[in-house]
Amino acid sequence: MKVVIVGGVAGGASCATRLRRLDESAEIIIFERGENVSYANCGLPYFIGGKIENKEDLTVASPEFLRGRFNIDVRVMSEVVGIDRKAHTVTVRSPKGEYKESYDKLVLTPGAGAKTFGLSGEGVFTLRDVRNTLDLDAYIRENDVKTALVAGGGFIGVEIAENLIRRGIKVTLAEFAPQLMPPFDREIALLVADALKAGGADVRVNTGVKAIEQGNDGLKVTFTDGTQADAGVAVLALGVAPETALAKGAGVELSANGGIKTDGFMRTSDEDIFAAGDVISVIGADGNEALIPLAGPANRQGRSAAANVLGGAESNGKAVLGASVVKVFDLTAASVGRNEKQLQKAGVKYKKAYAFPLTHAGYYPGASQLTLKLLFGENGEIYGAQAAGRENVEKQIDVISVIMKMGGTVHDMAQAELCYAPPYNSAKSPVNMLGFIAENILSGLCPTVYAEDLSGESFVLDVRTAGECARGGIPGAVNIPLDELRGRLDELPKDRRIVVSCAVGLRGYLGVRILRQNGFDAVNLSGGYRVYLLCSRAGMTKR
Repeated sequence: MKVVIVGGVAGGASCATRLRRLDESAEIIIFERGENVSYANCGLPYFIGGKIENKEDLTVASPEFLRGRFNIDVRVMSEVVGIDRKAHTVTVRSPKGEYKESYDKLVLTPGAGAKTFGLSGEGVFTLRDVRNTLDLDAYIRENDVKTALVAGGGFIGVEIAENLIRRGIKVTLAEFAPQLMPPFDREIALLVADALKAGGADVRVNTGVKAIEQGNDGLKVTFTDGTQADAGVAVLALGVAPETALAKGAGVELSANGGIKTDGFMRTSDEDIFAAGDVISVIGADGNEALIPLAGPANRQGRSAAANVLGGAESNGKAVLGASVVKVFDLTAASVGRNEKQLQKAGVKYKKAYAFPLTHAGYYPGASQLTLKLLFGENGEIYGAQAAGRENVEKQIDVISVIMKMGGTVHDMAQAELCYAPPYNSAKSPVNMLGFIAENILSGLCPTVYAEDLSGESFVLDVRTAGECARGGIPGAVNIPLDELRGRLDELPKDRRIVVSCAVGLRGYLGVRILRQNGFDAVNLSGGYRVYLLCSRAGMTKR
């Protein structure tokens, strides 16, 4: 069998190497229009920041390695520009000219291209491949760049901003949306913005880039709010779009969102053409078609495509949950599944829980606090989770992601059996704690309201200590410390709902239990004063 693969990197290279492991006799050809067939796409920002020192380390597998070890015919600088489905041939444009190559099975893994929205010119870069990265690095060195604009506040934008700063460059990051990092909700995204600002970045949200022009001393940037700034270099991180021109030209069916439509076995509308990676439309966490350009899913899709090209039936039809993580100086932030914006848009009713557990046992030195958020349904179904902190962040999201992938609920989170020793975890792990909180909400043991629900009419009882309250609190709240609450119940109204607040929600829960068992209508403020502050800064509160 002769298999032609269009594109390398995660999907194409993983497909090709597994094909060889499954079938020693197959003829395998990879066409890659760039000069590198398999490279560390996600590592590109870290080369700019100097964390990855050698450009050779960006190459995961060279053409020579793939030829020698796997007997794969790798042809770089060779762009497939057409597909003749009837003749089973592709048209290839290379430095030596244009020619046709036949195939028995074709696998499309061309990836996704960077969006630019018409912004371009000398000193303006995207970060799609190794060549882009090396060119950006050379431009910074040769022009002694001191200032940079980063347009876009997603993964690449945040990561390249951090790494430019680490290189000693002053960075302005502009994001057109009201927040950075679309996978997160506003109050969690604030933590990412805070980390960038603490690192030295000028972070501007609700501010897009309207124009980039050549100035006397570099670039003149005009923002959508009418302001201007100078920059020595500009990096566009405005998102990506699937590279579907080849498939569309051949009449291969596309999904409504623009990606190549595949079934659960990576087959396209043509039985002899498969597709994988950033170019395809997948089933998202909500059960609908989505574009999720992440390396993990691309690798798994490439593996499945390889098996199925050879007649297998390896399913890759489960929802892609979008588990992802970003590093911002000393902060790590991670998420999986849907956020509130997505749930609201879909009209899904949901509940949420916040928790602020320590990364490991508090009595063992070095513990730091995590910020966790869980979104779940009436029956305990898990819709999504978000986390931020200094360490062990992605560990929590990884565990929740697996539980979600296996169809588990918040009850499974509460009962998850996870490793424990004081240097690594707590006996009640952060995942367990989120599960416990969600169970308490669902059972009615701890009715809960959220910071955005508070109004000027809400009766708020703050059960923190007087010293804590002196450092700040919810406007108009009545303070009765938790340890004094049982003796001061006569100071509270029985004809009004009492919203109990504390620092992060734990003492609020204890206060709710005391009050409800004494005849009061009491509810807990989820996440306490800490979440109230975040939501207030994000413009989510009314009080």
